[in-house]
Amino acid sequence: MPYAESSGAKIHYEVFDAVAPWEARRETIIFHHGIGADPGIWTAWLPILIERYRIVRFDMRGYGRSHIPPPGFHWTLDLLSNDVLAVADAVEARRPHLVGESIGGTIALNCAIKHPSRVATVTVSNGGHVGASIERVQAWQRAIDEHGIKAWSDQFMLDRFHDGALDERGRSWYAARQESWNRDSILNALGVLVGTDLRPQLPGVECPVLLLHPDASPFIPVDVMVDLYHRLANARLQIFANARHGLPFSHAKTCARILREFLDAVTAAR
Repeated sequence: MPYAESSGAKIHYEVFDAVAPWEARRETIIFHHGIGADPGIWTAWLPILIERYRIVRFDMRGYGRSHIPPPGFHWTLDLLSNDVLAVADAVEARRPHLVGESIGGTIALNCAIKHPSRVATVTVSNGGHVGASIERVQAWQRAIDEHGIKAWSDQFMLDRFHDGALDERGRSWYAARQESWNRDSILNALGVLVGTDLRPQLPGVECPVLLLHPDASPFIPVDVMVDLYHRLANARLQIFANARHGLPFSHAKTCARILREFLDAVTAAR
């Protein structure tokens, strides 16, 4: 299994490459899942993208087959951003397209702010530029400690998906993956967002940005995403009706088609 080395940690990644070898321009997309999610959430995106773009998806630090930090480890937004660049280096992607959902989108924005020469485009799905409150971290910690991961996950599934948004197999898979994650990794990743405020730095983001957002995320209201849109010099915003915080899974094919159109236009304009 391939791993990238980042700050003493191993970050597991997968590469899907079906781009014809005679294609002169071989663009790479790196997908970053969010808290409690899994790289598998991007599976339905792949068929729409893979003929034109090399796909990389990875387990975020603290999840899956990547390094699980010990209790007390200090998580930061810059550390998680460096993990993305370590994966990019491992797959020899000098300037990839970054796609992130939830905290993955925040990390992608931070990469574009801190390392603009390394990022071709950013796509943010159900993510934000202003972070979580300490009250939410405390509420999640109480829910997990008092009722366990499964009870927390059951509630989170309601926050992610409307009734009927998924078939039973998809819902069962997502719930099982969410319930399997390490408690500290869930809380520490959320803790990274506490106090995060990228607003002062957003005018410096020069790369094209695609914003995909549900109309009913209980964590990131639409007006927060509209604020992000207005702070970016080169952005496109798509709001999805009847969607919650699990947008990239419940609306995977539609999101992928919009991303494909966006990336094709960006690359053609070079």
